[in-house]
Amino acid sequence: MTFGTILGAWIAVFLTLAIFSYLYKDNPFYKVAEHVFVGVSAGYWASMFFWTQIQPNLFGRLWPASEYSADSFWYKIYDGLHVLTSSVFPAGGIDKGHDMHLIYLLPFALGIMMLLSVSSKLSWFARWGIAYTVGMAAGLRAYGFLNSNVIAQIKGSAVQFVGGDIPFFALIGNSIFNNVVILVGTIAGLAYFYFSKEHKGAFGKLTKVGIYFLMISFGASFGFAVMGRISLLIGRFVDLIDYSKAQYNYATIWMLLIMVVVLGYGAFKDKGKGAKVSG
Repeated sequence: MTFGTILGAWIAVFLTLAIFSYLYKDNPFYKVAEHVFVGVSAGYWASMFFWTQIQPNLFGRLWPASEYSADSFWYKIYDGLHVLTSSVFPAGGIDKGHDMHLIYLLPFALGIMMLLSVSSKLSWFARWGIAYTVGMAAGLRAYGFLNSNVIAQIKGSAVQFVGGDIPFFALIGNSIFNNVVILVGTIAGLAYFYFSKEHKGAFGKLTKVGIYFLMISFGASFGFAVMGRISLLIGRFVDLIDYSKAQYNYATIWMLLIMVVVLGYGAFKDKGKGAKVSG
């Protein structure tokens, strides 16, 4: 077992137990783990986004290797950037299979404007970049939402009742019974959100059926989310059990003992301060 593997196990045990320590109360161990998690996540996704989006799709279209020319003024700028950082701007242009599209200077400029938000005097430039990004994302999301959550739902509720070879009942797959349930649930669920008519009489009974369908749907979604979290919890417990073995120098046992002692000492110290103040 290498030193790096053992060190990684100790760090993993510390972070896991530090998160679990929040069950006792908010404490410095939990705050350290929380800050490390947020910082590492932000750094990881920023790095991934840069190397998978900005470098190949933005810079790769502004300075593609297929159109590299050492005599071009545009590529002389690129050669200057290559001297500064050869990993981002490799020699001979960026070979990502793109052609040159100088229209990408527009999103590049908007991105620079967004970075200027760190300056109090130039922060107003960031409004242009943010406005463009929010507007574009809203338009794309609206189109995607319309296709996936509206049109797809309408198509899914357009079920078949007669004809064909579908059976009357089946636990999985299409059947007449399942299609009737889909139709009734769709109509009843939509009726519940129709507030122009008071929910009384036959219409009120229909909306109550819609409530039952909504409760089943939300319950199933919540149960699925809980199952996912429980699987993650089981995975952490399995790792803690593995790291408590001798090959990892009993990392779980020692780290748990250290945290219990430190938190216990802190609780005893705080209790002593409280007693002095009350006295």
